[in-house]
Amino acid sequence: MNTSRRILLTGLAGLAIAPAAVAASVPSPEPGDVTVAEERFARTIAAAHAPDIICVRQAERYADAHWPEYVVAARAVLGARV
Repeated sequence: MNTSRRILLTGLAGLAIAPAAVAASVPSPEPGDVTVAEERFARTIAAAHAPDIICVRQAERYADAHWPEYVVAARAVLGARV
């Protein structure tokens, strides 16, 4: 997948589902319930939503800490592709 398509899908996922609103209503998934594709895409979405996206290290740390909050958005985008 090329970079521009990945950025577009990340943006659509961020617009489609607000992680803060979903996190309040849906329990966070267990680490064993998440596929590798869902985890990777959730980390990509989390890194795109990092407060300081200019600094790559801070975006990676934010993604490592907050990726479970973005699993629902990742599942929505991956499910829409099927």
